[in-house]
Amino acid sequence: MSGTKTVRPRVLIVMGVSGSGKTSVAVGLRERLGWPYQEGDELHPKENVAKMRAGIPLDDEDRKPWLATCARWIRERHEAGTGGILTCSALKRRYRDELQQGLDDVVFVYLRVPEDLLRQRLAKRTGHYMPSSLLPTQLRDFEVPQPDEQVITVTSHEGVAETVDAVMECL
Repeated sequence: MSGTKTVRPRVLIVMGVSGSGKTSVAVGLRERLGWPYQEGDELHPKENVAKMRAGIPLDDEDRKPWLATCARWIRERHEAGTGGILTCSALKRRYRDELQQGLDDVVFVYLRVPEDLLRQRLAKRTGHYMPSSLLPTQLRDFEVPQPDEQVITVTSHEGVAETVDAVMECL
C-alpha cells in the first residue's frame, strides 16, 4: 500500500453525483494523506443552497459562482504546493476543465456507483440540504469523464476503506 511519504502532493477532486460517497471518501483520503480538505458543498452561495433545499435543480448560471470559488481553492492549494482534496460533483466536462485550469497536478477521482445504490444511500441520508428528488437531474446532466481527462475511476459500491485503498493504489 502506498504510504503518505511516497505520494506526490496533488489536488484531488472527488467527484460524482449525489450519494456517490464523495465526502466519506475525501475524509478517508485526508486521513491517509494529511492534505488540506474542503467540502465543496460548503462553498455554494446561500441562494444555491436555498434552491436545492426547495428541490429546485441548479443550472449552469447557478453553478458559475460556486465553480469559481472551487477553482480558487484549487489554485491556492496548487500555488502552496500542499496538495488538497475537494469534493465537487463536477457533473460536466466544461466544469471539470474550469476546475482543472490546465494544471497538471489536479486529478479527478470519479466515484462510479450504480443508480439503485445511489437511491438507497440517498434514502438513508439525513442532515443534507439536497433532497434525493434531485438525483434524476444530476444523472441526466452528468457527463462521464473521458480518457483524455486526468481521472481515476473507482467503482464505489464497497466500503469506504476499500474505495480509499483503490484510490491510493492509483496515486
